[in-house]
Amino acid sequence: MNDFIAARSQMALSLGFHIVFSCIGMVMPFFMAVAHFYWLRTNDVVYRNITKAWSKGVAIFFATGAVSGTVLSFELGLLWPEFMKHAGPIFGMPFSLEGTAFFIEAIALGFFLYGWGRFNRWFHWFTGVVVGVSGLVSGILVVAANAWMNSPAGFDYVNGQYLNIDPIKAMFNDAWFSQALHMCIAAFAATGFAVAGIHALMILKKKNIRFHTQSFRIAAVFACIAALLQPLSGDISAKDVSKRQPAKLAAMEAHFHTEAAAPLILGGVPDEEAKEVKYAIKLPGMLSFMVHSNFETPVNGLDKIPEADHPPVAITHYAFQVMVGIGMLLLLISVCYFIAIWKKRSWMQQAWFLRAFVLATPMGFIAVEAGWTVTEVGRQPWIINGIMRTADAVTPMPGIAYSFYIFTAVYISLSLIVTFLLYRQIRMVGKLYDVSPSA
Repeated sequence: MNDFIAARSQMALSLGFHIVFSCIGMVMPFFMAVAHFYWLRTNDVVYRNITKAWSKGVAIFFATGAVSGTVLSFELGLLWPEFMKHAGPIFGMPFSLEGTAFFIEAIALGFFLYGWGRFNRWFHWFTGVVVGVSGLVSGILVVAANAWMNSPAGFDYVNGQYLNIDPIKAMFNDAWFSQALHMCIAAFAATGFAVAGIHALMILKKKNIRFHTQSFRIAAVFACIAALLQPLSGDISAKDVSKRQPAKLAAMEAHFHTEAAAPLILGGVPDEEAKEVKYAIKLPGMLSFMVHSNFETPVNGLDKIPEADHPPVAITHYAFQVMVGIGMLLLLISVCYFIAIWKKRSWMQQAWFLRAFVLATPMGFIAVEAGWTVTEVGRQPWIINGIMRTADAVTPMPGIAYSFYIFTAVYISLSLIVTFLLYRQIRMVGKLYDVSPSA
């Protein structure tokens, strides 16, 4: 493994690890706040117990996310010094504001965790809401920084110089809204299905039924609403990508040749040498319709883009197919859930229905990882789209491969530790959070 591949692999590993914790950190506090609100309004002890149980999970993920996020910040400077030399003054504002949001989130979480019985009941609830809002803002700001890499703005690039820098324009670049919207909805869907799936499993095992049933319902509502909205945000994102990053769109769809009535490709195995897709299902005109709202308008293929600027087609295409396929599966489960609420209440207690949510437990996060693969791999060979190539930004320091191996071991260890802590927390729920009045 050469140093360039090692640097990219280490960054991918760090981001892939951190994104799970950042999604949960953005979303779980809202679940917690809803349960806490029900406790304050009804005095039903089960909601208090749900709030306390979830708050422990929030604390675990917050601590791990803080560590992995700090590592990512250092890696930007250590692995990509040429990138930070030029990009830092331009897109540094969202990172500095994200630090402020993180600071507020940490203080609010401390108030919430240690505020039971010490604060006014509604002020205590409000601190939990602040944890969620600040976490969500933090995530949006980081996505805005990433969006700038896909849609550079806020400067003039003249003769290799970055002039007339405008950090506000850089932060609110053309891609920030579509990416932030898609990421936030994805975070709610992934976290919601993961939490709902765990509680569905506990219901199937007949453990602390009422506790897990109420927990399941709160998480499932968030998850299913998000899953229904996700295709809409995906459509907005795809149309945006088609305008700013036609090479990425072409790689996503394995669209090698420019043509009118361009087909939408489902599945298939891209052959980059032969410039074709084998074993695919093609829906004539659908790609043209999705991009241009017209079945006949041509869609630019990779033949319109210089060979040196082509992203890795196979990886981008497979990741996109995984993301969309899982999105459709979660959409189907969500439709079934709302049918169950409105028409088929008996489904809520049936094993097949709960098993569907158990099956979906990891699916949302697999889709999130696939989506970020599309975002990052689909932008290659650029680290700043159309301005700076990734190969020109990497550190000249040797031995990056060893750093990658060390970080891989560290992240595997952290994953095992977090898994153990969560497993122990779930097992203890039945003992610590019973629903008797004396609890």
